[in-house]
Amino acid sequence: MTFVKKVTKNQLFLPLFSMVLVMLVNIIYDVANGNPAFNFFSISINNGILYGRLIDILNRGSEAAILALGMTLVVSSSAGTDISVGSVMSLAGGVCCVLLAGFGNVNVSEYAIPLWLGVVAGILVACLCGAFNGFLVAGLKIQPMVATLILYSAGRAIGLLLCNSNIVYVNVESFKFFGGYCWIFPTPILITVLCIVVTALVLKFTALGTYVQAVGINKEAARISGYKSAAIIFICYVVCGLFAGIAGITRIYSADTNNIGLNLEMDAILAVALGGNSLGGGKFRLSGSIIGAYTIQAITTTMLAMGVSTAVNPVFKAVI
Repeated sequence: MTFVKKVTKNQLFLPLFSMVLVMLVNIIYDVANGNPAFNFFSISINNGILYGRLIDILNRGSEAAILALGMTLVVSSSAGTDISVGSVMSLAGGVCCVLLAGFGNVNVSEYAIPLWLGVVAGILVACLCGAFNGFLVAGLKIQPMVATLILYSAGRAIGLLLCNSNIVYVNVESFKFFGGYCWIFPTPILITVLCIVVTALVLKFTALGTYVQAVGINKEAARISGYKSAAIIFICYVVCGLFAGIAGITRIYSADTNNIGLNLEMDAILAVALGGNSLGGGKFRLSGSIIGAYTIQAITTTMLAMGVSTAVNPVFKAVI
């Protein structure tokens, strides 16, 4: 009994249990339809690229996983959520495409500026959005959800203004690399792995993780102990904006600011909660949030495999 309690109280128990449950549902469904029991886990190489449901989950869940990294730090440090990340994603993607296509153009086959400059500009705009949110929360002491509601409402609208309410197409093969393939691997998976590794290394070999948790547990006590609580919270919001910008340019072939990142802020928040992290701030497990993000995508992929409309996905997410 003591062992069971010890296991269930582990912070990673909920995300791992949820993931295993989704896998079991897939196994049962495959067996019921006469397919091999472990068809869910099968991975093959077709036309020189990886195929399989697991690959699809890792690929399609990339944006949510990247957003979950920043959201984890924000939740842990400020005991609040950044509900603007989806809109910031849209704005970053819109800025990138508009600059690459040239203002006023909606369909181009060559760059107006170098690719790297457009990508960097989009990510920098996202960082500025994160800095704006951080200033409101850390500097003006506004409740996080209220502070980020500003860009949640305005971010996507600003993107639409930049694009003149049009979808901006950048028909250049090198631009499609971010949402395409690098050798046999989907590029979004590699970008996500890079983000996870860099974040994990920074948290492991610097004191940032300790600072974030200390401020999240007790902001005033951390300040008295010598921690610059406001600065730490501000940095977390900037990092969250950075990851929103990276997610915004990870899988775009055009700037459809109406749909880029739509509702992904809720998936990011759910990933953090499903990962066993307290939404009240304090201690966090980055691994839990990542597992939570891919579990959410696994649910969506499972529903599609079963022929269930994606319109009912929010119901299953709400149940979880």
